Amino acid sequence: MDILLVGAGLSGAVIGRALAEAGHHCTVIDSRSHLGGNCHMVRDEETGVNVHVYGPHIFHTDHAEVWGYVNRFETFQPYKNRVKTTAQGQVFSLPINLHTINQFYGKTMRPDEARAFIESQADTSITDPQTFEEQALRFVGPDLYEAFFKGYTEKQWGCSPTELPASILKRLPVRFNYDDNYFFHRFQGMPERGYTAMIADILDHPGIDLHLETPFTPEMAGRYGHVFWSGPLDGFFGYELGRLGYRTLDFERFTATGDWQGCAVMNYGDRDVPYTRITEHKHFSPWESHEGSVLYREYSRACGPEDIPYYPIRLVEEKALLADYVARAEREEGVTFVGRLGTYRYLDMDVTIRESLDTAAAFLGRDANQPMPSFVKAPL
Repeated sequence: MDILLVGAGLSGAVIGRALAEAGHHCTVIDSRSHLGGNCHMVRDEETGVNVHVYGPHIFHTDHAEVWGYVNRFETFQPYKNRVKTTAQGQVFSLPINLHTINQFYGKTMRPDEARAFIESQADTSITDPQTFEEQALRFVGPDLYEAFFKGYTEKQWGCSPTELPASILKRLPVRFNYDDNYFFHRFQGMPERGYTAMIADILDHPGIDLHLETPFTPEMAGRYGHVFWSGPLDGFFGYELGRLGYRTLDFERFTATGDWQGCAVMNYGDRDVPYTRITEHKHFSPWESHEGSVLYREYSRACGPEDIPYYPIRLVEEKALLADYVARAEREEGVTFVGRLGTYRYLDMDVTIRESLDTAAAFLGRDANQPMPSFVKAPL
């Protein structure tokens, strides 16, 4: 079968590779001038640093099959994400751990003492946290919430934490030991040559044709037996019902000599600092050596029609509109919506790959007359 994959990021590449290896002919198109989607990396001409163009992506997973898959196409170097934050005139480590707690309160507590102390700070009257703020107040109390979460969250999401669901904060752990590794997954690392090189190798198959700077047009679908769409779900329908809400990022680049901030990621928790964080990209490739350094201040704001969508908002209004688009998508034939944009969900890279492998398996495993569903992973 001739298959069209819209989007040359992880979803399109992984699905396309699996189908091509099974004997299908796959055409992958992307409206951008590069492959890799928001994982795209490029060498900075001034410093030689391999830069994460759309913000840093650290690979972490508990899926042994996914880890084996990416290492099939790229050598992954060990890398632990150790985030720092500047708040209230001091630098702390994140996620909140025993060092953070002792430093913030000027104490020398052991794990059991710190656990009891934080529980004494928490608002135990909140038994079923519904909002981000309630979740934070219940589990860390007002002091740590104000220092590390409130201002950062207001900048990142452009609204009060009282308007955000508790589920956002549930992804951020509090540790009562000195482990400052931001992630807790078994497998963690960075691609030696970068994600763009890895995705180029995934797409390097005689059964795959790649066309960049090629926007999708509706008449294309009629020339293929099936379409896998990893662009914006609402974009497939020309935004006829309205636009799903996203946050986007603006990047302010600057360079330095030597080591400018001593870490890859420095968050800024105070509300009066307009940016959310500064990233120093040579620290993401510690096996390389560069005298120069390139850094980016990140500013979060509402995503406009011409902006790159990063984070789906998924509040009440967006979920209602999403339900309308999902219902419409399920009436479509010959197209499957995949990936972060196609399913309007925040997905880590390993989940994107896992779902892409599952989507390809579903396509290959169905009976000849069995239709492929619009969503292998439901957005709602």
